[in-house]
Amino acid sequence: MKTIKCLIVDDEELARDVIEEYINRLDFMELEGSCKSAVKALAVLNEKSVDLLFLDIQMPGLTGMQLMRNLSNPPEVIFTTAFTHYALEGFELEALDYLVKPISFERFVKAVNRYFKIHPQPNQPAAAKPETIAEEPFIFVKSDKKMVKVMLNEMVVLESMRNYVIITMTEGRELKTLNSISNIEDKLPERDFLRVHRSFIVALKKIDAYTPTLIQAGEKSIPIGRHYKESVLNILEKNNII
Repeated sequence: MKTIKCLIVDDEELARDVIEEYINRLDFMELEGSCKSAVKALAVLNEKSVDLLFLDIQMPGLTGMQLMRNLSNPPEVIFTTAFTHYALEGFELEALDYLVKPISFERFVKAVNRYFKIHPQPNQPAAAKPETIAEEPFIFVKSDKKMVKVMLNEMVVLESMRNYVIITMTEGRELKTLNSISNIEDKLPERDFLRVHRSFIVALKKIDAYTPTLIQAGEKSIPIGRHYKESVLNILEKNNII
């Protein structure tokens, strides 16, 4: 099976580190370089053969979109950005995928697997599955100007508060991240987390008790939204939470 040669382009060091860590977990991927600007990436692309480009969009000097338009024979591209409004333009440039930061390993693998759909390999193994690669699943969230690793099995409740999400973890620890609860919900496995209110997500395994209007998870009492009530109660009864 061919090794996928990758290049990371992002002006944020922490964002580059996250993608590099993910690449290192997959033995069929090889990192050819990590650049903090599109201009430096141009030099690397002129010297090395790259199969897959992880490309940020908003960068000083030359944006990711401008870099793409200046390449006569671009590699496959997966855009990585903190903004959703570039998605349409990204797909118009025939990008493989469009990942919104913070990027979970599960979502990263899903994007990489799209490469094999376009470039099938001889004796290609089944698509990589994050559950078999990462023994302890986690996501990264931005907090205090850092990308912080949060283990999924330690998450209890997520609460939306204006432009932030408060993640309550085991032992009462809390983490505040500038993000939307819907964006984080997209990165969580549905089998383990349940949206019970427009402002709340709860870990199914951390639920201690519930009524038709409230869920108890540790020290947290979480309201069940009226628009979520029917589906939430059906799921709780089906899973025999109590």
